[in-house]
Amino acid sequence: MKFFSATCLLFCFWMYPAVGHASCPELLNHEFSRLQDEQPQNLCQYAGKVILVVNTASYCGYTSQYDGLEKIYSQYKSAGLVVLGFPSNDFGSQEPGNNKQIADFCKNTFDVKFPMFSKTVVSGAKANPMFQKLTQQTGGAPRWNFHKYLIGRDGKAVAQYNSSVEPTDIRITNDIKTALARQIKETQ
Repeated sequence: MKFFSATCLLFCFWMYPAVGHASCPELLNHEFSRLQDEQPQNLCQYAGKVILVVNTASYCGYTSQYDGLEKIYSQYKSAGLVVLGFPSNDFGSQEPGNNKQIADFCKNTFDVKFPMFSKTVVSGAKANPMFQKLTQQTGGAPRWNFHKYLIGRDGKAVAQYNSSVEPTDIRITNDIKTALARQIKETQ
């Protein structure tokens, strides 16, 4: 009996990582530090949700889009939407601050409540792995701050929107509603 228990225990430990990876789409299987406290966060925690990924900047003509991002986050989060912000200094040096300065700006100026991550590179050869995959899946890389990607519940990119498209634009909200409804149809 001891042999059986030990074998079962080893088998369970061996199988657990495979089960964990299977439930996390490749696009989300990345770890980034949270902006506010730099604690590592695995994006697998958002598997099964509809995700709007945005590269942000504090000193950009589009910075006021934080209001729209917060609005759609609060409007649709109970239905399964999450907005993920990734500050970047890639375009026009419009995000020069450190993580604490960026976090303070987001909280104090726009009362941002959606998850934000540490400053990162989102374009070019040194882009973080998630933005590289988003670019591959959609065929489009961010060309400026506040480029948006929509990821479906299956963990695959659904659409991308250039910086000038407001988060509350009907194209984005309709795509969000469609992506949110897909889960309901698939489980019925």
